[in-house]
Amino acid sequence: MLRDYSKAQLAGAARHEIGDILERGEIVRFLECPFDLPAAADIALLREELPKQLNTKNVSYHPESDSVHGIKERPELRDVARRVLKAHSAVIEAFLQRVIPHLTQNWTVGTSSFRPLQEKGRNLKPHASNELVHIDAGAYGATNGDRILRVFVNVHPTEDRVWATKGTFADVYAKHAAAAGIAGKHELDKGVLGHLRTGMLRGLVAAGVKEAMIADSSPYDRLMRQFHNYMKDTPAFQARDADYRELRFPPGSAWMVFTDTASHASVSGQHALVNTFIIRLAQCRLPAVAPLNILKSGLAA
Repeated sequence: MLRDYSKAQLAGAARHEIGDILERGEIVRFLECPFDLPAAADIALLREELPKQLNTKNVSYHPESDSVHGIKERPELRDVARRVLKAHSAVIEAFLQRVIPHLTQNWTVGTSSFRPLQEKGRNLKPHASNELVHIDAGAYGATNGDRILRVFVNVHPTEDRVWATKGTFADVYAKHAAAAGIAGKHELDKGVLGHLRTGMLRGLVAAGVKEAMIADSSPYDRLMRQFHNYMKDTPAFQARDADYRELRFPPGSAWMVFTDTASHASVSGQHALVNTFIIRLAQCRLPAVAPLNILKSGLAA
C-alpha cells in the first residue's frame, strides 16, 4: 500500500501514474518533501504555541470563510496561523494541479490544518480518535460518493509519525461488511427530499452562511459513517492481526492518500500539516474501486 517517490521519480512519472495509484487506495510517500514548506520560524511558533491554545481537535483554516478555527484566544496567534495555513493551502493546490491535474478538475478545496498534539494517548471518544483504524466518512457534509484526498506533512523535528492500516476499502469491505450491517447492494440515490435539502443548504451558502453545507447528508455518506463507526467500535476489528500493518513517516516527509479508500490510523506522532480536498468521482479513471460503486454492487472490487 505504500509507494515511495523521489523528486526525480515524481518528475518522470507518467501522466496518470500518481492518480491511478491513489485511486487504488495506495499511499504515495515522499521522504523528501516535493513542495515548499512554511518558514521554519513559523512552524516552530505553531509547534510551541498551538498546543497551549487548542480548543478543538485541530487548528484549521477554512477557505470558504477565510478564517481559522480551533484557537481559544490570542488574536495575534490566530492571525499567524491563518497566514501560514492559507499560504500552505495554496502551495498544496499548485502541487496537486501539477501532479494529478485531471483529478483537480471541479474539486472542492477543503481545510488546511495543523495537528499540534501527540496522537498517542489522547483518550478521545472512539468516534473522534485518530488512533483507531478507520476509513474516512464525510467531509464538510455530504460527499455523495466523491473522494476524500488528504496531503500530510510531518513537521516534527525528530519524531516519526506512525500510521497503521488494515488494507483498502475493498479489502475491509470484503471481510467486515456483513458484521457492520452494510453487506449487499445499496440504492444510494438521495431522492427528492435529499436533493431539496441540499438545494436549501446551497441557498444558505449563497446568502452568506458559508459553512451551511456541513449539515448536508446522503445515503452514501450515512452508510460510510456506519462502517467508520463499526471499525472504531469493534475491538476485534482493531486487533493487530495478519491484516494489520504499521507505516512510518519520518520528519520532513510528505504523503498523500484517498482516506475514504485506505484504512488508516495515526498511532503516534505530533505536529503535522494536513490538507483536505474533495475529488469528483466523475474525474476518476478507476471508478470501480471507489467505495460508492463497491457499495452499489455489493462486491469488493
